[in-house]
Amino acid sequence: MTALQDAIERAYAGSAHLRDKLDAADVKPASISTPDDLIRLPFSTKAELRDTPLLRYAAVPNRDIVRVHASSGTTGRRTVCAYTAQDVEDWTEMFARCYRYAGVTAQDRVQLAVGYGLWTAGAGFQAGAERVGAMVVPTGPGNTEMQLEMARELGSTVIGATSSFALLLAELVERRGLRDEIALRVGIVGSERWGDVARRRIESLLAIKTFDLYGLTELWGPGAGVECERHDGIHVWSDHYLVEIIDPETLLPVPPGTVGEVVVTTLTKQATPLIRYRTRDLSYLYPQPCPCGSPYPRIARIEGRSDDQVKIRGVIFMPAQVDTVLADVDGAGPEFQVHIGRDAAGRDALAIRVEADGGPGLVDELARRLRDKIGLRVDLELVAPGSLPRSEGKTRRVFDDRQL
Repeated sequence: MTALQDAIERAYAGSAHLRDKLDAADVKPASISTPDDLIRLPFSTKAELRDTPLLRYAAVPNRDIVRVHASSGTTGRRTVCAYTAQDVEDWTEMFARCYRYAGVTAQDRVQLAVGYGLWTAGAGFQAGAERVGAMVVPTGPGNTEMQLEMARELGSTVIGATSSFALLLAELVERRGLRDEIALRVGIVGSERWGDVARRRIESLLAIKTFDLYGLTELWGPGAGVECERHDGIHVWSDHYLVEIIDPETLLPVPPGTVGEVVVTTLTKQATPLIRYRTRDLSYLYPQPCPCGSPYPRIARIEGRSDDQVKIRGVIFMPAQVDTVLADVDGAGPEFQVHIGRDAAGRDALAIRVEADGGPGLVDELARRLRDKIGLRVDLELVAPGSLPRSEGKTRRVFDDRQL
């Protein structure tokens, strides 16, 4: 029996919800044995997972559940997922693998400026760091004064954070002239999409190398994939789950190199298995193995989410389009805000605020590039670097006032 077939068999036998779902699709687990068979399975969604009682969805008895975690709830009600002891062990080893890919060893001191509690970040970051033997400094999110104090006093060499909070700390270090007083060399950054401009600024201000982390609560949590030292795509742990990329409109698979929605099917997850789960993350599969020699396939860094898309005057807009433009223009900063509203005639209007420290011609150049990229006229405002809000968690960048 293949790992995929075994996973579908266990899900069918243990989960009343998934059994009913497969029966309704007239799919028998024994008929699913290779990745090519995945297309015969029905999709799963966040709404379905969120709205199904935990114990009806779980594929193990209640007595085998040792922990629950929940999503941050930024896009709706929290999604609660269950874990067995083996799920926790598998997640720990996956996260330890991420640290190893980033060059983290037992000699490091890992400062974790991430959320603890129901959110998966703190537990995953800490367990993985302890597995590689590193010292853990669990500062949690926020409290920048404590973060700087611990980094300086304990000589933290690795920081785990969202890109928003890493940027906030980096700018604080720059303003106070503290770079020579800290020993950071690696940043493990995840939980939100972040662009090349933010990466370059964080790395420059802290003199570190950053590694983009992949994961979501439904898929254990952060630690389900990471960049290697080449920083060319995220390696995903195909011994624990399979990745498909589909067209979010037609729901059909797309070839490697084509951007689409990431769909995952777990192979080893026991308590809350996933069958063709639509993550809404937009990426693509690399057609070739990574030159680093890793046996694990790669997806591109997340370009956005299919549910981030908004229509403005009939044109599809995504925040990642702004990131792409900012990355190519000298003087443009990493932070921006998008405001969508109505003009005096009641038509959709798009306004974008961008942090920048460039010369007089920057407004015209950015406005032109944004118009060409998005296909719409943009009311552009440049604001001073550091003036837009920073967050200890996920930063909100799109404000659609048409819904008010």
